[in-house]
Amino acid sequence: MKSLKLIGLALGASLALSTTALAQEISIAVVGPMTGGESAFGRQMKNGAEQAVADINAAGGVLGKKLALQVGDDACDPKQARSVAEKFASAKIPFVAGHFCSSSSIPASEAYADGNVLQITPASTNPLFTERKLWNVARVCGRDDQQGLVAADYIVKNYKGKNVAILNDKTTYGKGLADETKKALNKAGFTEKMFESYNKGDKDFNSIVSRLKRDNIDLVFVGGYHQEAGLILRQMRDQGLKTVLMAGDAMNDKEFASITGPAAEGTLFTFGPDPRNKATAKAIVEKFKAKNIDPEGYTLYTYAAMQVWSQAVAKAKTTEPKKVMETIKAGDWDTVLGKLGFDAKGDIKVIDYVVYKWDAKGNYAEINPKGS
Repeated sequence: MKSLKLIGLALGASLALSTTALAQEISIAVVGPMTGGESAFGRQMKNGAEQAVADINAAGGVLGKKLALQVGDDACDPKQARSVAEKFASAKIPFVAGHFCSSSSIPASEAYADGNVLQITPASTNPLFTERKLWNVARVCGRDDQQGLVAADYIVKNYKGKNVAILNDKTTYGKGLADETKKALNKAGFTEKMFESYNKGDKDFNSIVSRLKRDNIDLVFVGGYHQEAGLILRQMRDQGLKTVLMAGDAMNDKEFASITGPAAEGTLFTFGPDPRNKATAKAIVEKFKAKNIDPEGYTLYTYAAMQVWSQAVAKAKTTEPKKVMETIKAGDWDTVLGKLGFDAKGDIKVIDYVVYKWDAKGNYAEINPKGS
């Protein structure tokens, strides 16, 4: 009997200790495509979140507690995104950095709003994300109606009198970006020769490529992701087309060059000024490089989302999501991307997209947006 009592006491003490340990941690999450066609970007987000949590914890954590990071996978699928969001809302996670695809972020944000979860996306650029007057959403990246303007400006200045085609993959992100680019081009008096769609996941683009060839297209703008854009480019080159391919921020991963090989040379895409080159990111970039991680694409954007939330929590002295979001919108925050401020919708106040060009060696660099 005594031994049973001792075991009971030991178990009780052990449970008490584990409960105390849990009470000393604040669980937060990063959610993105950890599997599927866009998993390269999921890896970027996970790398950024893990490094941010490690650095925040090393500096003493948040409100005297350490952060514990949970990782959610939505595979860029809207239903899976909603399911992950409901799971984290049920677990009372106060903050999620995510998602990547706009088609995931938008339905997930509604579940987060209902479940009292603050969401900052590092990567979803569709305007609708912040246009629905939800209290809980913000983003540290720009929007497609800003990105499309920069792409259109480049095309108007460099392809006047030339034949331009616009393609989209029918997704929230891809079609949204293609529509915004078309709108900006048309407003500038430039009419595209072809506007066509395909399905995300398609592998055979020969019929589209044949039309590009028939219409003597000089530049094709692709509203879509890097997998399909890479295949379109390869199939254009296979048919002898020298047409320049231009796309948006979803091209910002070296995986694009692994799909295309040297054919990537001359391909253009829009993205913010490379955060790896910012003085505010220098020390963090060195930490990534020491781990043999290239913090490209949305790695540092995810890191910045974590910084904004943790600094706002410290200032608000609570993790209560609504109070933290009020604090975020009322302040300016020092991040690896520089100082960030947010408007009432949750969009950042300063936007600056630029144009990048890939070379034959699988690298890309910013070019002068007014010329190549």
